[in-house]
Amino acid sequence: MAKVIFLLISLLLSWSSLSQHTVGKDGENMNSCIGAINIFDNGEFKLAFNGGGDGITEAYPALSEISSENTLWCSYIAPSAGTLTFDASVSKGYLQMVVFKPESDDICRDVEKGIAEIQRMHVSKEHATVGLSGEVDQSHLYKYKMSSGQKIYIVFATDEESEKKMSLNWNFDEEVVLVEEKKVVDVRDDDFAPTLSFSIRDSESGMPLTAALILEGNRDIQGMYVGSDFFFNITSTKDFNLSCDLEGYFFYDSLIEISAYEDRYIEIFLDRAESGKSLQIEEIQFVPGTSEILKSSEPKLRRLKDFLALNSTLEVEIQGHVFAMGDNSFAGQKISEARAKRVMHYLIDNGIDKDRLSFVGYGNTRPIYENPLRTYQEQANRRVEILIK
Repeated sequence: MAKVIFLLISLLLSWSSLSQHTVGKDGENMNSCIGAINIFDNGEFKLAFNGGGDGITEAYPALSEISSENTLWCSYIAPSAGTLTFDASVSKGYLQMVVFKPESDDICRDVEKGIAEIQRMHVSKEHATVGLSGEVDQSHLYKYKMSSGQKIYIVFATDEESEKKMSLNWNFDEEVVLVEEKKVVDVRDDDFAPTLSFSIRDSESGMPLTAALILEGNRDIQGMYVGSDFFFNITSTKDFNLSCDLEGYFFYDSLIEISAYEDRYIEIFLDRAESGKSLQIEEIQFVPGTSEILKSSEPKLRRLKDFLALNSTLEVEIQGHVFAMGDNSFAGQKISEARAKRVMHYLIDNGIDKDRLSFVGYGNTRPIYENPLRTYQEQANRRVEILIK
C-alpha cells in the first residue's frame, strides 16, 4: 500500500520533480480504465503514455475515431460544487479525449457495457491540445460543472508511438457559497392595510437569495424589484403574474391570487441549475398532432431563451414528451422529436449558440403520471423538459 501511495504522489508532483511512472491505482497501467490515475488537486502535471489501451470504441459507435492503441486514463472526484477546466497537450502528433460520467460505482464496467454517459468528447486528429474551457474553440469544449462528490473519468488517446508525454494543466474552481444576509425591500405605505410578502430562498440550504422579482398584472405593485424579502400593501384583489430570476438557478413563474382582506405570505424556493438537473415546462404547447408551436407559448419560450442567455455557460438537452395511452407509437415518437427540435431552432433563431443545444424525443415513454385522471396530469405528461448536461 505504501508503494502505491508513493507512486500516486510522485505522479502529482511539480514539473521539476515529477517522475515518469506509468502505474495508476491498484498497480494497473494507466492505459486501462481500472488503472486510472486519481487527480486530487489543481496543478500542472506531466503524464506518460506507454502504448496499449482499452477497446472503448466497441461499446460506443460514436467513438469509432478514437485511437485505442495508446490511451491514458484519469479520474477525479469534485470536492464541492464547482466548474472544471483543463488543458492537455502533447509535443507532437494529435490528442483526443472523452469525459465519462459513471452510472454505477463500477465505472469501468459501465464503460465496457456502453452505459457510462459521455459528457464531452473531442475525436479530431488535427490538434495536439485538447481541453475544457470557458472559451470554446476548435480544440476546447465547454467547461464542465460538477456537483459535490461527483466523479468523472477521462480517457486521453494519441497515436501508436509509445512513451509519449502529455502535459496536463488542471483547474477546478469551487463554487463560493456565501452566507447571504437578507436584502429587504419594503414599499408599504399604509400601516393598516394587509401585507403581501415574499421571500426567496435556496431550495437546498434555505439560505436567502438576492434575486430579481418581477410582478405584472396588478398596477398597484407591478414592477421589477431586487432583494430577498419583499413587503407590499394589498390594495387590490386583482391577480398577477410573478417571475423570479437569478443566475445559476432555474427561473420561477407563478400566477398569484390574492385577497384584499388578509395578509398573504409566499415563500419562493429556487433550484440550482446544475449538471443532471432538469426543468419541466408544460406551458410550451403545440398544435395537436404537429410540431407547430402555439402562439400562446411564446412568453414561456422567451423565458427559456432569457434563462439560457443569463446562464451563458450551460449546455442543455431539450427533451420532447407526448401524452398517449398504451405503448409508445412511431408517430408519437416522431412528434416528440420534432417538437424538441422545433424548440431548439427557436432558441438558435433567437441568439442562443447552437453548440450549447441538443434535442431528443421520448414519445410517451417517460410520463410523470402513469395513469392520468385529470387534464392537468395529461398536460404534465405532454411537456418539454430541459436537462442540464
